[in-house]
Amino acid sequence: MYAATPRTTATRSRERMSYDPEAAHAVLDEAYDCALGFTVDGEPRVLPTLHVRVGDTLYLHGSTGSRPLLAARGEGLPVCVAVTLLDGLVYGRSQFHHSANYRSVVAHGTAHLVTDAGEKARVLAALVEKVGRGRSTDSRPPTRRELAETAVLALPLREVSVRSRTGGVRDEPGDLDLPHWAGVVPLRLTAGVPEPDAGVTAPVPAYLRAARSPWLEPVVLRGEHVVLEPLDLAHAEELLAATADPEVWRHLGGRQPVDAGEMAAVVRAYLAAGHQGKRVPWVQRCAVTGAVVGSTSYYEVDPERRSLAIGHTWLGRPWWRTGVNTEAKLLLLTRAFEELGAVRVVWHTDIRNERSQRAIERLGATREGVLRMHKQRADGSWRDTVQYAMTVDQWPTAQVRLRERLRPAVPAAS
Repeated sequence: MYAATPRTTATRSRERMSYDPEAAHAVLDEAYDCALGFTVDGEPRVLPTLHVRVGDTLYLHGSTGSRPLLAARGEGLPVCVAVTLLDGLVYGRSQFHHSANYRSVVAHGTAHLVTDAGEKARVLAALVEKVGRGRSTDSRPPTRRELAETAVLALPLREVSVRSRTGGVRDEPGDLDLPHWAGVVPLRLTAGVPEPDAGVTAPVPAYLRAARSPWLEPVVLRGEHVVLEPLDLAHAEELLAATADPEVWRHLGGRQPVDAGEMAAVVRAYLAAGHQGKRVPWVQRCAVTGAVVGSTSYYEVDPERRSLAIGHTWLGRPWWRTGVNTEAKLLLLTRAFEELGAVRVVWHTDIRNERSQRAIERLGATREGVLRMHKQRADGSWRDTVQYAMTVDQWPTAQVRLRERLRPAVPAAS
């Protein structure tokens, strides 16, 4: 336990205080930023900075030219560091009892400049690892010049307190009959969809993708004609070029993207739906040339009912009537039935799209009916949607037929 000192002893709400090292470490490890307080010429200063905990030492990142880092040379710099995680907003019936749920750490002490090159390199690697486990080996290490421009402060964690609030509303008894809504709105920090820098072609690394059910994971699927890999914003320009024919978009829900920016917006929407667990988007790549040729997805994914839908498929016209679409569906069906344990796979298509209906029927799916006025088309008209499905009982026969379709034709004997 950390020992309470005059600087870490609360004057009110002492029940919220803790001096437990594990609780302090948990807050420090979860939070991504902190406030560094110090004095300059008798005046208070507070700077936001990045931090990482290694053992029982808190390291703070900065520039060698900043005043606190310069002042930390020699005997060190007296500092106060505060880190807070906001967990919720508490709405009381009275204004006085509005509050917040939070976890916070305050640490006092004397910070020293890290001068040992080995320790400095290890700390900077740990700081990068904090934003993504594996990132330190997936990025260029700092050069000697960059190391010289970067400063690191070390603060031993000795005078540390944890303060937190949990639970619900604490209104006065006389307020309980008031007609106002009261309760807690939970808050949490969540990562959005990663947005690659211009020119990036590498896929989003695993450490930036949220852990999720296998049903929602767009794993790479490889065939002889097509490779399905996780859709990424870096694919936008290639997708635009591959699907430039208006016929590709004629029966799809949205209008055809006219430039890379509009295609990036389409991809971003697909990725956002994937981040929300509403879709599992892949890009289709020609297995022979490596060219990006289209996209396809799982949607309406329901692990509890062991069902999903395949759709939101668009394929460049040069690859129509090739093995690409057939093999893509074979790969997706194989994953659904044999890896995920699905019992039902569904397709939806516009009633006007007879070509798509014939293609789905050739897969071995059964037409189940028409969903009237199911969706709006890009022109604002309402579409009737034809629904097809394949069950796990139909899969063995369908699989044989699909593999037969993909088998190269044997030349007739002369």
